[in-house]
Amino acid sequence: MSNRIAVVPGSFDPPTLGHLDVIRRAAALYDTTHVVVVHNPGKEAMLPIAQRLSLLEQSIAEGDVRGEVVVASWSMGLLVDYASDVGAGVLVKGIRSQVDVAYETPMAIVNRHLAGIETVFLLPDPAHALVSSSLVRQVASLGGDVSPYVPPAVARFLDATTDRTVGTVPA
Repeated sequence: MSNRIAVVPGSFDPPTLGHLDVIRRAAALYDTTHVVVVHNPGKEAMLPIAQRLSLLEQSIAEGDVRGEVVVASWSMGLLVDYASDVGAGVLVKGIRSQVDVAYETPMAIVNRHLAGIETVFLLPDPAHALVSSSLVRQVASLGGDVSPYVPPAVARFLDATTDRTVGTVPA
């Protein structure tokens, strides 16, 4: 059997059930799946990268994800450099709408051109199609219940750390 390696990148700020669904499905399709927390300079992060890595590891361990899964971060250089370094031939991205397709398509084309890395888009489970990390951050910051949208480990963390009096999550 060939060693098929995939990279599932994202900011995972925080990890959602939609993220976990994509990770679970990618792990079923590939021999090794690298879940990579990437720094997005266009977004202000709620959680430090180390916390996102920890929450992903806990969520994957508790979330019935089968297969070899590596959780890592990448903040310097191109994502395709990470993928090439680990021998991955594909990036796996979850897409929720046409907006995601429009945003992801040019990146997929450039990644293929730069490094010969293909991009596979996975459609979401309908239960998670409208949930984004941005929405979860907003609900959490305003004291709302995010447990329907995030893995239990993330819900526990956000519940324990969200300051309900001022509506912020400390970094």
